[in-house]
Amino acid sequence: MNASPIPAAKPIIGDEERAAVDRVLRSGMLAQGPEVAAFETEFAAELVGGRTCVAVNSGTSGLHLGLLAAGVGPGDEVIVPSFTFAATANSVALTGATPVFADIEADHFCLDPAAVEAAVTERTVGIMPVHLYGHPANMTALGEIAARHGLRIFEDAAQAHGATWDGAQVGTFGDFAMFSLYPTKNMTSGEGGMVSTGQDDLARRLRLLRNQGMERQYENELVGLNNRMTDLHAAIGRVQLTKVAGWTAQRQANAAVLDAGLEGVVVPPVAEQATHVYHQYTIRVADDRDGFVTALRSEYGVGCGVYYPIPNHRLPSFQRELDLPATEKAAAEVISLPVHPSLSADDLDRIILAVNSIAKAGA
Repeated sequence: MNASPIPAAKPIIGDEERAAVDRVLRSGMLAQGPEVAAFETEFAAELVGGRTCVAVNSGTSGLHLGLLAAGVGPGDEVIVPSFTFAATANSVALTGATPVFADIEADHFCLDPAAVEAAVTERTVGIMPVHLYGHPANMTALGEIAARHGLRIFEDAAQAHGATWDGAQVGTFGDFAMFSLYPTKNMTSGEGGMVSTGQDDLARRLRLLRNQGMERQYENELVGLNNRMTDLHAAIGRVQLTKVAGWTAQRQANAAVLDAGLEGVVVPPVAEQATHVYHQYTIRVADDRDGFVTALRSEYGVGCGVYYPIPNHRLPSFQRELDLPATEKAAAEVISLPVHPSLSADDLDRIILAVNSIAKAGA
């Protein structure tokens, strides 16, 4: 295949983002300042129904600080999926609490409510659903479980900017929610995270925790961290925020083309109550997934990813002996194909040709 490789992901950084960074550089205010404050306000209005937002230096920091602000700590348990990036469980463990791994729904790769219900113990304080690949978790069922057992919900919305469940935006269901702003996400600030919450006291604790425990200089109210976002990053994020709705629409259009054209693989179903924003377009290949990936890359120049080949409960950092069959099956079968807004019609045609040809050859 002589054509240029199709990248699995492609951050879009243009002249407007560069101009925004230059504006901040000229201002001399580089650390957390007016750009961060404006970004928080604009993100709140655009993506989380006006909930208070607190910007931090990474998505992982957002989860960690959110849990600390919520009072989660040693002796507590938080139910999490094992099929996700390790930051989800890491953030729980970093507070001194215990991540309890539950299985996922086979169709949507998000926490299975029945598995969550079975995992509740007297030490459980919360549930952390991950809206994986841009598809929201079943917040109706998880909310009912939380209410029944007196639990709190902490949303990991790292991959789900703009996704909705039953008409409500993700990031508006839990005590707090975290959005990642890493370069490959649906929008970026270069690096960073945003935490949304509807609780004023939790928002204030988040602000204290990200800034060494102080609201006013040298008046440290609690032991905190340095997890601030810079104005440079916020300036990029503010520009990206004006574009993310259009990019999301293009991702959805690209996904529709793939849905219609792909054969011999399982394409991602979407729940009736869900709006999927396709951070990843993830298919399932039942036989020889790794060989399929190699062929996509080497024979057709189609970039792709496997997210995630090792479930969290089997990572050396956790090592739990658990029976999570849907998790293990997904880890062995998933491939994420390019779906980003920069794809051309020719790119989509090549992706379809590649997948269908490889699937047919393996049939």
